[in-house]
Amino acid sequence: MRQLIYVALGLATIFASTFLIIKATGVLSVEDIKVFLTEAHEAASIYVAITVIVLLAADLFIAVPTLTVTILSGYFLGFPLGFLAGATGLLTAGTLGYAITFAYGPGLLRRINKNDRRQAEMEAVFSTYGGLVLVICRAMPILPEVSCCLAGATRMGFGKFLSHFLLGTIPYAMVATYAGSRSSLEDPKPAILTAIGLTLIMASAWTLLLRRYKAEQEN
Repeated sequence: MRQLIYVALGLATIFASTFLIIKATGVLSVEDIKVFLTEAHEAASIYVAITVIVLLAADLFIAVPTLTVTILSGYFLGFPLGFLAGATGLLTAGTLGYAITFAYGPGLLRRINKNDRRQAEMEAVFSTYGGLVLVICRAMPILPEVSCCLAGATRMGFGKFLSHFLLGTIPYAMVATYAGSRSSLEDPKPAILTAIGLTLIMASAWTLLLRRYKAEQEN
């Protein structure tokens, strides 16, 4: 289980380093980025929002760093517009995964997650703690998509699925985009701390859930 936390910390560190690398290397100056973001926000904010939504929705089929995109949504668009775009994208991906597998069965799961051992573990945990898994599914990559698809494949009621998924996704998107809106290249600390904090909290919750599940299986 400790490996899950190491992976989560690694992903958070990658996000945090993007701000620092751009600032340190001078590939793009701070002023260049400020001008670009200002013009995009004033002239075409809608395009930024659409891009965020499309990227997050595409995470159902391709690997997208959702936490990074969600935080950057707040960074580019501010709050609450960044929150609306980020939450819409996250909810679109989850609802689409649920709908496809509800209609066509669990075949999509094998395309999303090719690790049979992990897939079996997720399915077993979901059968016992389906609602809770949907709340904390932001704990690690792949888990949100697989969880939503499992909800559809097991014919979980849409109301139950949506309420639990909203319960975990809305606060996640709100905290991430707000942190992004409060960050800048000169002061990336809010985004960095939020990335690390959210990742640790969610990863810890998933680890505890797995331990509880295994303990119950042994008894």
